[in-house]
Amino acid sequence: MPPATRRADPLPQPAVLTLPPRPLRWLFLDLNSYFASVEQQLDPALRGKPVIVAPVDSDTTVAIAASVQAKRYGVTTGTPVWEARRRCPDLLIAPARHERYVEFHDAIVAEIWRHIPVTKICSIDEVACRLLDNENDRDSAVALARRVKAGILANVGACLTSSVGIAPNRLLAKLASDMQKPDGLIVLEGHELPHRLYDMPLRHISGIGAKMERRLARDGINDIRQLCARRPRDAGTAWGGVNGDRLWYLLHGVDLPEKPTQNRTIGHSHVLSPSKRALEPSRLTARRLALKCASRLRRKGYVARLLILHGKFEDDKSNWRTSIKLPATQDSFAVLGALDAIFPRLAAVGRTRPGGFRLRMIGVTLAEIAAVDGEQGSLFGALDPDDPLARGTRTLSLSRAMDRINEKFGRHAVSVGPLSGGRVDRVGTKIAFGRIPDMDEFHE
Repeated sequence: MPPATRRADPLPQPAVLTLPPRPLRWLFLDLNSYFASVEQQLDPALRGKPVIVAPVDSDTTVAIAASVQAKRYGVTTGTPVWEARRRCPDLLIAPARHERYVEFHDAIVAEIWRHIPVTKICSIDEVACRLLDNENDRDSAVALARRVKAGILANVGACLTSSVGIAPNRLLAKLASDMQKPDGLIVLEGHELPHRLYDMPLRHISGIGAKMERRLARDGINDIRQLCARRPRDAGTAWGGVNGDRLWYLLHGVDLPEKPTQNRTIGHSHVLSPSKRALEPSRLTARRLALKCASRLRRKGYVARLLILHGKFEDDKSNWRTSIKLPATQDSFAVLGALDAIFPRLAAVGRTRPGGFRLRMIGVTLAEIAAVDGEQGSLFGALDPDDPLARGTRTLSLSRAMDRINEKFGRHAVSVGPLSGGRVDRVGTKIAFGRIPDMDEFHE
């Protein structure tokens, strides 16, 4: 009798994942060409015309915003002004007015609150709202979005159009808002996912830049379809961490809890005007930026342990940087002392450049920050004011006193060091799209 033939085990099959229900949960609103639209709202002569917003009226700087009309000529954020003029001879340039952009932002958020609670302010021109169970069917969500868009136009400004995305999670709602601009309204429902995203480039997903795109390509992932075809764990391996696993579920419409974030740095930078790119104006500008950082540090209740000085020279696109350790401090005088200690490093490098010291951008960042936990009075606070041990207590108290004076009487009512004489650029508060300054910053 022939021996029994052993039956081969079946090949393992990938697990079939059962996804939870994916109702519409998020409404994401993105203001179109926000800074330029605010300028058009403020100045009727700019309406309907190609406009860019720039830090200074100089061909050596770049556009920080472009109107819808300017974008038709290929002018976008980051386009050099000289190139924008070449592409669009009729281009108009509006100087940035960041305080007004914050004012309009506050008015827009207040208008959105009239229709739906604002869950998260993502940037100066982006807002995310979570939909409730009685407003998350397609028709109700679309009607709500139209009311919000119309309310902004009617009650804040007729130039302030927006694109809205509605989807099961915030990432997808953001992607949906990018699908139709300007003045769009796109809905992504659970049953359409992820195949509705397949024509979208990987770079449109937040967190995927050039470096991550190359990493994914080395693992055989060149588009969203190939990423979603992997199992979640394999997607995470290609990504290089748990975020790939998380991204897989988000692209399939699962609404995951938000990951906690932590503010780790406070910084300011400034593009110097062509006449202020020599050594001394650069140093004075760095001091002003350091004072602004220290003031924000105190207002937020933080101390910093590291100061970073960084800049870009006219003949080099790379970012030069150096740093110095700080005692855990929020004292303007301690910060300025550290800046004075490391600025000679920048000066030495700048003198070796072709054409001498010509700095295009300078920035100061306070890092390794932590909250002040139960601040304790200084043991040396009762000493004679001239005693060296009392200096730290006196200078911190003086820094806080300057904060109060500037808040009451306006920016530069009192400061440390020279601010006049035409040797330094005016350093105002600027808006990074991902961070909205407090109105207090406009007094610093």
